[in-house]
Amino acid sequence: MPGKVIGTTLNLGYAGKVSRNPDNIINTKFAKSVLNGSGVETQPSIAFGDSVILNTDNTVSPFGASGVDATFAGIAVAEVKQAITYDSNAAGGYLPAQPVDVLSRGTATVVCNVGTPTAGGKVYVRVTSNGGNTIVGGFEATADGAHTIEITNLRWTTNRIDANKVAEVTLLSRKV
Repeated sequence: MPGKVIGTTLNLGYAGKVSRNPDNIINTKFAKSVLNGSGVETQPSIAFGDSVILNTDNTVSPFGASGVDATFAGIAVAEVKQAITYDSNAAGGYLPAQPVDVLSRGTATVVCNVGTPTAGGKVYVRVTSNGGNTIVGGFEATADGAHTIEITNLRWTTNRIDANKVAEVTLLSRKV
């Protein structure tokens, strides 16, 4: 092994990938689909690594302003599906009405948009934007008042965050 690789730290991978496999539970739910009067889809797609909520009709939607700790269903992961464009940096994801692989217990990689994770530290999800680089539904390592909520069964796995802001989170137990 060349000496120049010693001490080099590799990236953690892509958001929405399952890591540390032994204790993972992944359920499949359909992404919410709502058509307007013209037959046009009104629901956003769900990207790999997004936080999702469980709707009352047993579908999932991206975590947004309507998301609360009690409806947090888990993390959309790319267990089987992949991004289909090979020449871009598109993360890939699920369109409305498609089956979504949702990690409901275990460890996965996500993007940490704000703050630096601490091992075992609390994980927050943004519910409203306050400007800047904040993303509604995004994972954060620091609380931001009424703009974020704590997901009580979710913890940062380690204190590592790579150059792409990817870090690991662990879902300690199933919520729904």
